[in-house]
Amino acid sequence: MNELISVQAAAELIRRGTPLSLAGPESALDQLPAGNWIGGTIPYFMVASGGVVVQEGQVFATDLSPAGEVSIASYGPESLGDISRNGPDNGFAVTILPAGSSSHQKFAADAANFEDAFLKPTVGWIAGVHLSDLGQQTPKVYDGRTATKYEDRAVVAYVKLPDDKLASIEIVNLFEPEEGDLLQFEQTTFSVDQCLVNGQPTNFASYVRQRGLESGQLPLVGDFAGAHLNVSLQSVGEAGGTVVLYAPVFPGVDYRFAKPVGDYAAAFRARLADQNTDGLALSCNCILNFVFGDLEGKAIGGMAGPITFGEIAYQLLNQTMVSVRIQ
Repeated sequence: MNELISVQAAAELIRRGTPLSLAGPESALDQLPAGNWIGGTIPYFMVASGGVVVQEGQVFATDLSPAGEVSIASYGPESLGDISRNGPDNGFAVTILPAGSSSHQKFAADAANFEDAFLKPTVGWIAGVHLSDLGQQTPKVYDGRTATKYEDRAVVAYVKLPDDKLASIEIVNLFEPEEGDLLQFEQTTFSVDQCLVNGQPTNFASYVRQRGLESGQLPLVGDFAGAHLNVSLQSVGEAGGTVVLYAPVFPGVDYRFAKPVGDYAAAFRARLADQNTDGLALSCNCILNFVFGDLEGKAIGGMAGPITFGEIAYQLLNQTMVSVRIQ
């Protein structure tokens, strides 16, 4: 099961003991009983017919039981390294973190260095709120064991697979780096004043505004040993000011801005056209793709799932679609 269902239907599944990963408005998740589940706030979803926005009464439910044996955990910001450390030898950790929290920032900065981070996969997403509620409401995550919500913790559903199964993480990134300026950063940070542009010290906000990129539609694309990972712009200060990012930049990584994507829905459909949905266990996509790609009501193919404030595939990602396949 990977679909939008009523709060009542979700409550019944929980009472039956079904292990679930849930996403929905805070008002909906607040109504659910304690049980074997984790959850996070978000009102945006991608379903077969296209992107949808849910205000109340429904949650998106992913039944984890077909994948394997499920156990629930929760970690504070100082214990995030235990997510991978305590993971099953064969399986994955479905993890939800609240956007803007210290847990979110610490995970983003440190996840790649956690013990067993690339041996025991962590996948998941960043909880958010309706865009009209930014600054008025805080994202929440839920430890279903006690039906308790938190503003600054990680909730985790460990999925232990049978010995004859293997989990693989699939990433769809529509963005490729341009061939222009090379950008480098001297510290791990979400907030940038200065950077190096082709080796020359430059105010990043001034550079972004000079190039007309302050809308944030195009992310930075980092070269991580050949893998392209995005860093999206949250806000751009006036010239001479500061740029705030949705994920940190890292020293020692070469970044370039992305090439434009004309039609996001068509680009996703092209990338997902040949995707076999057999074995897909869960999926999420980024709110920036939803907004800049105008995906409400537009089908893109692939698997249904929440539209999130960040995606997790070993580490924090931006403007990316992430799926888990059981093979």
